Amino acid sequence: MRARILDLHPGTVKKLLRLKKEAESDGVYRVARRIHAVLLNHDRYTSGEITTLLKASRARVSEWLKNYEQYGYEGLLEGYRTGRPPVMTPAQDRSLADILDSGPVAYGYLSGVWTSPMITRVIQEEFGITYHPGHVRRLLHQLGFSVQRPRRKLARASRYKQDRWHRYIDKFIKSATYGLTSKTFGSILYV
Repeated sequence: MRARILDLHPGTVKKLLRLKKEAESDGVYRVARRIHAVLLNHDRYTSGEITTLLKASRARVSEWLKNYEQYGYEGLLEGYRTGRPPVMTPAQDRSLADILDSGPVAYGYLSGVWTSPMITRVIQEEFGITYHPGHVRRLLHQLGFSVQRPRRKLARASRYKQDRWHRYIDKFIKSATYGLTSKTFGSILYV
């Protein structure tokens, strides 16, 4: 198989160098890398050598060079990435938002706070769609809801006793050696 070597006009090389710098300054590093591959190929580097220099697969480098030959600079640009299409329709999203706004008690739960597993069950029951609780958090963020984590706080906590605990006892426990006996440890806790 014959090596693919691109012969570029000096004006084209200057244009590609300028476009590479623009892509790097704009943060579009993938495009800059593809342009770099084309320029290296113009400098008589083979696909294997470009693969080593840019840490890309040989097939990918060959694809970049082929795209440049067929489409020019536009063949090196990023395409639109759609990702996985959403499973829930916009109408289902609005319905879920209404359910969440009404609260878990109105839906039949005893808790006054929504949790991801609860919302996962609601989506399964209402729409027949199964999501992982971790993905439900992402879905809630897309719908404009904020995920909040509860902070544990003792109902009858005395600020004075908590402060004393953190200043004296907690520090001692953290700095104490493993040689403490349970008798000594017990006397420290109940001072």
